[in-house]
Amino acid sequence: MNKCRGCGALLQSEEKEKAGYIPKKMIGSPLCERCFRLIHYNDLKMVSFLETDVLKQINLKKTFAFFLVDLLNVNEEVIKTFHKVKIPKALIISKIDYIPKYIKKEKIKNWLQDEYLIKDDILFLSASKNVNSSSIISTMEKNRVKEAYLLGYTNAGKSTLLNHLKEENSITTSAVPNTTAGYISIPILEKYTLVDTPGFQYKYPIYETMSTSFLKKMIPKSILRPMTYQLKQGTSIIIEGFIRVENVGNKCNLTLYMSNLLEIKKVYENNELLRTKKRVQKKIRKSEDLVLKGLGFLSIKSNCTLNIYLDNIDWIEVRTSFFER
Repeated sequence: MNKCRGCGALLQSEEKEKAGYIPKKMIGSPLCERCFRLIHYNDLKMVSFLETDVLKQINLKKTFAFFLVDLLNVNEEVIKTFHKVKIPKALIISKIDYIPKYIKKEKIKNWLQDEYLIKDDILFLSASKNVNSSSIISTMEKNRVKEAYLLGYTNAGKSTLLNHLKEENSITTSAVPNTTAGYISIPILEKYTLVDTPGFQYKYPIYETMSTSFLKKMIPKSILRPMTYQLKQGTSIIIEGFIRVENVGNKCNLTLYMSNLLEIKKVYENNELLRTKKRVQKKIRKSEDLVLKGLGFLSIKSNCTLNIYLDNIDWIEVRTSFFER
């Protein structure tokens, strides 16, 4: 049975709601309806895959895995999934061209090893800027494998990396999840094979009810320009109109590391915006980050007591910051 050239799903004309659907009038096309509409109309219908199904298949293989994650999406949920991969593997910090130069890779690497107990190889690359992409092949050579799987959460950059290595933009890539709907084997240098896989999804994705325009704004388009705020007691920042972070203690200094396309505004105590949402209070030390899973993190520069108003408290976590290493 033929597969979609864009997302890897098996082409079928029976069930419109499932991956790989192609109308009978389009039979013979190399693309499913979903990829066709994404490429020509920038319109995407999301497809979900169970993490357990992907991991079960991968862990049966006697091969190697590369797990991609960009720095803004490093969090406990993602790293737990990484640890569930039981075959030999490497962690790739992708999209490093967005990371300000003063954030040293060696500091990030040491932090990942200590904070998240990473004992596997840690690589840094950016496929879009051709930074260190050759480390994929050299790692396969070192581990003496001819085939490896590319894993990661949605928007980690797997398809972009494969397109770069193949030097042909035949895999559908997008700013919105989940573009790869099946397993796509790509021969590299006539000697190796990399297999793109469906992206993992957060249990409670921050983008679940958001518009396509918001999903596109989540991903940085250039080097991050961190935004620093001094919040007096009662002062808040509103992130893209759906998360409120309010200082309820002494003066708090914090810096946002997230896409500069997102709208951030500062409001004061008498502003009631978003106060009807769920509230969680966190006491955070200057050595810690407040993580907004899937969006980025706030680096806390002074001890703070914060009220966070949002739809789902699972979106946040607190961790030790790599800036303190």
